[in-house]
Amino acid sequence: MRIDKYLSNLKYGSRTEVKLLIKSGFITVNDELVKTDKFNIDPNNDIVKVKDEIVFYKETINLIVNKPRGYLSANSDNFHKTVIELLKEPYSRFDFKIAGRLDLDSSGLLILTTSGLLAHEITNPNKKVNKVYHVILKNDIESYQQLLDGIIIKDGKNNDYLAKANKIDIIGSKELEITIDEGKFHQVRRMFQAINNEVLELKRIKVGKLSLNDLKEGTYQEFERSDLFD
Repeated sequence: MRIDKYLSNLKYGSRTEVKLLIKSGFITVNDELVKTDKFNIDPNNDIVKVKDEIVFYKETINLIVNKPRGYLSANSDNFHKTVIELLKEPYSRFDFKIAGRLDLDSSGLLILTTSGLLAHEITNPNKKVNKVYHVILKNDIESYQQLLDGIIIKDGKNNDYLAKANKIDIIGSKELEITIDEGKFHQVRRMFQAINNEVLELKRIKVGKLSLNDLKEGTYQEFERSDLFD
């Protein structure tokens, strides 16, 4: 890969700005001064430095984020803080795909990845990846059998959709964990609305094998694909 493309992709500046860094003698590869923006590198093996600082690079990065309420599952927004704003260097230099969004008022496990393939594996409904949510409800419910049997809700396009819980673990009269293997628009909230209840708090705690565990709200860490799938 050309050095100017490599560094501009990592947000060290535009191609023109990177060219100026090169002309100023600020870029080295394997401790050799780079003199032209056409210089080719091997991103996985060469050691690139900008102003004597080593450039961090990985071909694939997967992050688990504990998303706080009030953050939008988006790369940018004019009105709300986004989960991408939680990232600090060096991760803030990469372009991430959000694999399975959480709405503004929901919190918990969110997956960011630079791999389009992994994002597809997580979000493709045919893959049947389990997602577990911790839910606090407004009203008591004696029976959740309707949700286990399947209930008609509206999807993001306002079409009828049969939503079904794979498992429900009761914690208290208004508190539970629900497992689903799809993720339609506001699916969990709409499922409880369909049985005349309201979700007050919604937190995703697990996707596949990957759990939040002790990850603090607003923080993140890397994970491997094997941490997610069997």
